[in-house]
Amino acid sequence: MIRLARFGARKQPYYRIVAIEKDRARNGRSIEVVGTYNPRTSPATLDLKHDRIAYWRSVGAQFSDIVEKLVAKNPAGAAPAVPLTPSAPVKAATVAEPLAFAAPAAVESEAAVQA
Repeated sequence: MIRLARFGARKQPYYRIVAIEKDRARNGRSIEVVGTYNPRTSPATLDLKHDRIAYWRSVGAQFSDIVEKLVAKNPAGAAPAVPLTPSAPVKAATVAEPLAFAAPAAVESEAAVQA
């Protein structure tokens, strides 16, 4: 089975996606780590070894419900920067316009001196 194994400190979850025998404990000895998932980043980060996941699926491993959703949201050919959770919209930087009134005032005062 391919499922999540929880790591990290208390109230700071970090998950490894592991190939493990179905009857083992959640954090028991796994056969192979095939990815990681960190839900605490914004957006959540997911790193998968798609070739190893394909191998374990070919020999009969089944996904847990959560891992199946994660793999579906990040398929093998997709760009790794696809966010799993919506992030806050980024505000566009505003550029301050140069002071347009300073230069013409100086030109007018020079014209008055010459006349």
